[in-house]
Amino acid sequence: MKTRILFALLLLALPFSGRAQDATPDNGQAQSLQKVTLHLGKATLNTEIAATPAQQEVGLMNRPHLADNDGMIFLLPNITTATFWMKNTLIPLSIAFLDKNGVILEIHDMKPLDETITRSDSNQVAYALEANLHWFALNSIKPGDKIDPAPVTLVKTAKP
Repeated sequence: MKTRILFALLLLALPFSGRAQDATPDNGQAQSLQKVTLHLGKATLNTEIAATPAQQEVGLMNRPHLADNDGMIFLLPNITTATFWMKNTLIPLSIAFLDKNGVILEIHDMKPLDETITRSDSNQVAYALEANLHWFALNSIKPGDKIDPAPVTLVKTAKP
């Protein structure tokens, strides 16, 4: 009992995480989320919008495959230091942390099924964008680049 309470308190103490332990069904089915096409330089990313805490908890968990130019954007509830983990995520991913204007602050690589927390260096993260491992590098996307459309417009598009 003490372990469960300690674990719950630890989760509450951490900034929002894009993953949660039991947030996804075991059937491995993808969520049905609204989609948007994002442009980053000359590259195009077909992106699902994870707008609600429940959608963000599931993220890309239990999916066996992600098409080459597909990804997921997380509309975080607050501007903060962001934390994500890869529990139950089968696909190797890269994650870009973006500021409120959609400018990429930093990019990190994440290993499948790794429960290590990936934390942004910046405390100005408003959005997170996941794509296949090295997608950003393969498309010459780097910190300082901006996504189009501006993420603030996605908040209006996404419906819980």
